[in-house]
Amino acid sequence: MAGKHVGAAYQDPALSPPRNVYRDLIRNVAVSRGRYIRQSAHPGSSYSNSSGASSSYCSSASTSATAEFCTDGDHELSKIARLMVNDGYAWRMVNAFGAGGGPDHARLETWFLELDVDWVLQIHQEHGLQRHFQDNPESSLQELVHKWIRALTVIAVSIKELLTTVVNERPVVAVFGKASMDKMLVFVDAIIPALKLQALLDMYVCVSSVSSNSASFYRFKRWTISREARRILCDIDSSLVREERKIREAISRTMGEVKALVEDDDLWAIDIFRGRGEVHRNTRFMVDCIMPVVKAMGSIPYTKQSHLRRLIDDSVHHLKDLLVSKSEEHIFDPSLRYLFLLNNFYYSVAQLSGPWPWPGDHWVQTPECRKLRDSYLHVSWGHVLSHIRRTDFKDSCLDVSCGPLQFSIPKTPFGGSHQHRTSSSSLIQVGKFESAFHKTYQTQKFWKVPEPQLRNMLREAIVGKVISEYRCYLEKDPELEEYISSRSSSPDALKEMLGELFEG
Repeated sequence: MAGKHVGAAYQDPALSPPRNVYRDLIRNVAVSRGRYIRQSAHPGSSYSNSSGASSSYCSSASTSATAEFCTDGDHELSKIARLMVNDGYAWRMVNAFGAGGGPDHARLETWFLELDVDWVLQIHQEHGLQRHFQDNPESSLQELVHKWIRALTVIAVSIKELLTTVVNERPVVAVFGKASMDKMLVFVDAIIPALKLQALLDMYVCVSSVSSNSASFYRFKRWTISREARRILCDIDSSLVREERKIREAISRTMGEVKALVEDDDLWAIDIFRGRGEVHRNTRFMVDCIMPVVKAMGSIPYTKQSHLRRLIDDSVHHLKDLLVSKSEEHIFDPSLRYLFLLNNFYYSVAQLSGPWPWPGDHWVQTPECRKLRDSYLHVSWGHVLSHIRRTDFKDSCLDVSCGPLQFSIPKTPFGGSHQHRTSSSSLIQVGKFESAFHKTYQTQKFWKVPEPQLRNMLREAIVGKVISEYRCYLEKDPELEEYISSRSSSPDALKEMLGELFEG
């Protein structure tokens, strides 16, 4: 008999675990962002049953199975499922289902009650979920989703373990598994229209993982499972794939609604004007919506990541295109426009790329951010540099789209009679440079770059471009350099001023 293979220690009813002990264990596992996190609501190995009595379950007849659960915080739900199989409880539920009469939902009631999802069996009734919320006003949609995720995971692992353990009873286990899965998956259609993005992603991670594990188990056991059991397991897998697709489509629709909401926002112009180049609130909102999708993609099997990857790429490209469009529409100063785009692109890339241990300026080295940085330097500081009389001055760094930028400055010899005296033309050029520098500085001093790494990088880039060229220009004329060194327009003084840029 199957009982000889599983749960032999619990054939004596006196040794059976207290009622609801598995439910308490299941409730002790929290679902967060597609991952399971162990809570500490019940310290040690002592758990409370429904009557309030304490049961030190780790010291029961199933010590070995429970000890495995208690000593490892990972894969809590899978360990609970294996515990239910090893204790013989899962097999008793299979037997009770096969021996009982009436509809499936009535025969599954005890099983689902222990899984903490007995309310799922009401969904087939008219207004089933509404009735549940009336009876349990403290419940929330997110709480129901988390209960459902826990239960589906435990069911899937339990069925797989039983199919491996109870070799001669696989068709019976398969029928029981299909009945359980069918009731659970009804919840998907009932709840999808009411769910927000995070709940949908949590469900998607669960169903995708269960479906992948089910398919891999089926392929591994396909030659040792009877034709009848194989057909039933194939039906279960098809149902999981179908519901997985429904949830994925709901996620895509929700992201589409997010895009439309952001694009149609009437406050773009006002917020851009007030922000002085700041990261826009719609950028933060979009990134906050994309981030959970990124995390969910990392929580599902690699072979199933392509759909979410495309959704992430489409959303990021939509955000960037929207930022370019809105900046062109509402920002007329090209310097501020490039700074706004750099702020927002940098924020998006840094947030969505993960906390990798790269150097501080890594994100600005992406092609888009680098082009925006160079464009900003060109339109903001190129005209300042144009006042410095240099020989054949070229600045390939400021190239953004039309080839190397060349300043056609008349050549001025620095040898001969000019070497030891300060010419009036040099002073005029320095005066023009100083005037242009201060005008640009005063305009941009209170523009905002909130990310410290980006702010420091921009300051260093301006110093490296403007101050370095200015210092090199002065070094060609020692007398002029000495004269300027005592003034407020010396390279060191201007460099110190640039350290106050972009504080907002």
